[in-house]
Amino acid sequence: QVQLVESGGGLVQAGQSLRLSCAASGSIFSINAMGWYRQAPGKQRELVAIITSGGSTNYASSVKGRFTISRDNAKNTVYLEMNSLKPEDTAVYYCNAAIMSGSVTYRYTQNYWGQGTQVTVSS
Repeated sequence: QVQLVESGGGLVQAGQSLRLSCAASGSIFSINAMGWYRQAPGKQRELVAIITSGGSTNYASSVKGRFTISRDNAKNTVYLEMNSLKPEDTAVYYCNAAIMSGSVTYRYTQNYWGQGTQVTVSS
């Protein structure tokens, strides 16, 4: 089984920073893209940032220049550094990863989600 465990959420004031972490564990052969999504109350889940296994990144326009996604492949961990936070960044943040598992003779890739971590930014 594969698990994604997030940490680092909390309550901050506007302008402050937070760093989210998401560690993958279990039966992992390799991890392809990893990303962060968020869902605010009454809204659909949206992509925040994504990073490929090679380190290429892509960001939602609303966070570009303020958020930085990175990963440590040795630790199977992805990070989201969030600076200059705004009240509109308030949401539950979810980690996502495309993970290859299996045996030498049979491998498969499956998409996994973390349990979510609350980020609240007060004005």
